Amino acid sequence: MSTDAHWPDGVGRIDLPEIDSTNAEAARRAPTLRQPTWVFALRQTGAKGRRGKAWAQPPGSFAATLVMKPPGGPGEGALRSFMAANALYEALALHIDRTKLALKWPNDVLLNGGKVAGILLESSGTAERLDWLAVGIGVNLGLPPDHVQDAAFPPVGLAEQGGKTVLPEDFLPILASSFATQEALLAAEGFAPIRAQWLAKAARLGEVITARTGTAEITGRFDTIDDTGCLVLITPDGARAIPAADVYF
Repeated sequence: MSTDAHWPDGVGRIDLPEIDSTNAEAARRAPTLRQPTWVFALRQTGAKGRRGKAWAQPPGSFAATLVMKPPGGPGEGALRSFMAANALYEALALHIDRTKLALKWPNDVLLNGGKVAGILLESSGTAERLDWLAVGIGVNLGLPPDHVQDAAFPPVGLAEQGGKTVLPEDFLPILASSFATQEALLAAEGFAPIRAQWLAKAARLGEVITARTGTAEITGRFDTIDDTGCLVLITPDGARAIPAADVYF
């Protein structure tokens, strides 16, 4: 447990100098953990992003995973992606003008139109109950990686874009506290206020965007996200709720 004055009560912390992946380490430790726990590493040697893509971590970048055992099934667990995005936005806004930040559905944070942070959810369990949920977060606090290929949104770094310098180990308590605030809000009021917070920061809300699933490409006006987190596009054929896709502007 951290002794940081800003560290949330009832949340554990594991600090590692190097690991293959904080998500992988979270999965290995999940069966024995008794409380939500952040797994933090200064360096990852085998990090992955969505769809198994490699996630580059330049020196000074942030990498951590919150592993927890939330109530409910995978649907409820998936809401943590929006909670993590809200928490990331607030943590980053302490170090750069918040008007330069935006949230891209389903799990990225944009800075001046480039990707500054990503979120990766992994879990184990059944359709009715999660054994554990891992909320992996990577943030380019300094310089962005210089060898990302085929990126729809080029990576950018916080410091490179004029933000304040912050060390990864100092960013973690800020993010953990912000996420704990989101968890308290979910417990007290449900997903509705979290959804409203996310929509207030959403990139291209009200504009025409394209969502590419594994089998289709859907273009329409970004209307909202529904109460399960699905992207809702208004298309010529009516409203479409999309549970998973890659979004392009």
